[in-house]
Amino acid sequence: MKLSILATLLTSAAAFAPSKVAQTSTALNAEGELLEVKEKVPCFGATPLGGEPVFIGENYWDKLTTEYGSEATGTFLRAAELKHGRSAMLAVTGFAFHKLGLTLNNISPHEYLSITNNVKFADLAAMSPVEAIKHVPAEGMAQMFAAIALVEIYELTHKDGKLAYDETVAPGLQPGGLTGDLGWNPLNVKVTDRRRLSELQNGRAAMFAISAWVAAETIPGSVPIPLPW
Repeated sequence: MKLSILATLLTSAAAFAPSKVAQTSTALNAEGELLEVKEKVPCFGATPLGGEPVFIGENYWDKLTTEYGSEATGTFLRAAELKHGRSAMLAVTGFAFHKLGLTLNNISPHEYLSITNNVKFADLAAMSPVEAIKHVPAEGMAQMFAAIALVEIYELTHKDGKLAYDETVAPGLQPGGLTGDLGWNPLNVKVTDRRRLSELQNGRAAMFAISAWVAAETIPGSVPIPLPW
């Protein structure tokens, strides 16, 4: 399972590329002084509604990318959303498989998830998804964390698919260095803006879905939200 999670992260990792370099212009203030004015940083991933893109949170985006930060800040924020979306899609898939009975006790040649902790796959399958994850031993959680950490370390230390051993600062720690794109595309899928947007939209839907499913599983009556009318 850990290997499949790692493979899924890697296969989706080529869907995001850094945006263009920010531009600046100059203007005169009331006293005739020449000031540098940052141009608005475009946001990729605005939700298309009714044929026109709708940018929710545009004011905050502008502050974070022009007032408090730069276009590299926007690249990092979008990459963070992309990664959260990928994690949510994995969570939704695992949650749905558990609910549908497609659990490892039916396909794994091994009876135990952990012999030392006496945890069987069948025992986990009999629980709810939330309870099952609570019973995964610490060693299993550490293995999943290590798989994810390897992907993150790879992005931090590699540039254009190669180890940046000659860089004084790791590529991932440079402005705009973290984009979510590992440059790993073995199927040579053509990465278009449409496909990038589709992954973002599916990730957003998955974040809503897994939040609702976990809430419904742990707090009876919380979903759908009770309305006064």
